Amino acid sequence: MITEQIDPELLALAKQADEELDPIYRRIDAVCMRNSDRILSAFIENNVSYTDFADINGYGNYDAGRDKLERIFADVLGSEDALVRPQIMSGTNALYIAFTGLLKHGDTMISLTGTPYDSLQEMIGISGSSSQSLKAYGVRYEQIDLVDNEFDEEAIVSRLSRNDVRLAEIQRSRGYSSRLSLSVDKIGQIIAKIREVNKDVIIMVDNCYGELVEEKEPGHVGADITVGSLMKNLGGGIAPTGGYIAGRKDLIGEIAERFSAPGLGKEQGANFNLNNAFFKGLFLAPGAVRSSLKTAVFSAWMLEKLGYTGVSPRYDEFRTDIIQTVELSTKENLVRFTQGLQESSPIDSFVKVLPAPMPGYPFDEVMACGAFTQGSTIELSADAPVIPPYTLYMQGGMTPEYGKLSVLLALSKIKGSC
Repeated sequence: MITEQIDPELLALAKQADEELDPIYRRIDAVCMRNSDRILSAFIENNVSYTDFADINGYGNYDAGRDKLERIFADVLGSEDALVRPQIMSGTNALYIAFTGLLKHGDTMISLTGTPYDSLQEMIGISGSSSQSLKAYGVRYEQIDLVDNEFDEEAIVSRLSRNDVRLAEIQRSRGYSSRLSLSVDKIGQIIAKIREVNKDVIIMVDNCYGELVEEKEPGHVGADITVGSLMKNLGGGIAPTGGYIAGRKDLIGEIAERFSAPGLGKEQGANFNLNNAFFKGLFLAPGAVRSSLKTAVFSAWMLEKLGYTGVSPRYDEFRTDIIQTVELSTKENLVRFTQGLQESSPIDSFVKVLPAPMPGYPFDEVMACGAFTQGSTIELSADAPVIPPYTLYMQGGMTPEYGKLSVLLALSKIKGSC
């Protein structure tokens, strides 16, 4: 039994956590109920039928289930239209499709949240020398850094009032940085300010890790495009692949022609018999996100009580995504902690985690992901660049019980090796 391998002192501390965290858990439950209501309503209003799960192969013409799924995603994300496909292999891929569908030679894009996530830097051309980067295609890149975890409103309004920027990008999650993730309200406030001086710039939000954490999505507060992965929140731990791009109908049309081909747009694309998994994943997503949040809150509480530093968010702070961080000070601690999480995973628990290069990332990485879907981050996982201050990024947890067992077992292994 797993509980027999957990340090008794940690088990006692976990019982104390359950009592103290109950009010926070109930707030998470309330958000889950609201989002479940929105998703169930979208299913009913769109008349989802068993026939919508049919396997449509080849060109994928006339897939009524796929079209219905995309309408539901658009409804849930507060958008006019959506592209939801198994051919989109990751959030990074979804972002690249959206960028290259909307940006042409001579266009300017600007990040409103500073330096983007590591895997986007080669895509944009900030690092590397890829002939397929946005820079190589003649797209100009600028960025405005956050100031004390807030948008630099004055600089953003001043720059965008010149009306020569095609696309402004907002990264909701912190990525591999120490800054806090951004709430939907903060995103909505800066969008409103931008619209006072610029009606035309496309505002795009990288929504990865943030879906269904709050009661609203960026599309509800004015974002033109919202992008994410189905191996994160909205896949509910069921979708084995896929990604989504949601937003204004005209912009989704442009992106769809980049995704497939001019003239084809959204009309083609086999579903690989995944419609059932995509519908079911979305339906279960509010519960999966709730479990991930409770796992993160529990982890933060335990880490704080055990004296770890750099725990962010703190257990009682407002959350807008499922990511939890902790600074581990040394390479040895980082590797050991990640190994402990891998060893407490249901899949590949026997795998020994070691630092290694990873495609799209500039530094060696450690990654614990004993998941039913390879690389899934709605299932409990952790990863980090192996650089000071050796900050580990944890996310996911399909049930609070499994999440708690894994975290307690990992902490026990760390404690036992110290």
